[in-house]
Amino acid sequence: MLYLASGSPRRAELLAQIGVPFTVLKAPGIDETVHAGEAPRDYVARMAREKAAAGRAAAPGPAPVLGADTAVVLGDRVLGKPADDDQALAMLRDLQDREHRVLSAVCLMAGDTPRLALSETRVRLRALDDERLRAYVATGEGRDKAGAYGIQGLGAALVASLSGSYSGVVGLPLEETVPLLEWAGVPYWQPC
Repeated sequence: MLYLASGSPRRAELLAQIGVPFTVLKAPGIDETVHAGEAPRDYVARMAREKAAAGRAAAPGPAPVLGADTAVVLGDRVLGKPADDDQALAMLRDLQDREHRVLSAVCLMAGDTPRLALSETRVRLRALDDERLRAYVATGEGRDKAGAYGIQGLGAALVASLSGSYSGVVGLPLEETVPLLEWAGVPYWQPC
């Protein structure tokens, strides 16, 4: 048994994909503002820890709690979820034909003991004209996603290359998550 401290349907799908029995906790109300001078790696690690701690406080039982965060980073700038379609278009313009990093942190709390893992993936989006970028923005898919695109959906057509963890870009790096599950004794490959 595991508690997932996330409202992300993508994280839930990835856990279900590998057969982890879990219960979703109400998404913790965490302030996701990047602190002044905070490095992107420190930011995603802090967010994952805070989400896991909030989940631990809200969990109705003693099972381990998983919190995670994903950030799209261009240079040293963290690109969060776009506020509107204009901001989504601006993000995609900035990202196209350039390599960016997707950082995903996972924190698993077993009792009061947290363990953290971090994944870094390099992604390059294709060079596209404004008409195609506007067409993607109009689908609405990127409105609730860091960097304004979803690699697991229609946004896959934006991607030119990826080096690292595909599942990390989706929102939960399984390569880093599975060893944490093993550490906490959480089974996988179970019928869900």
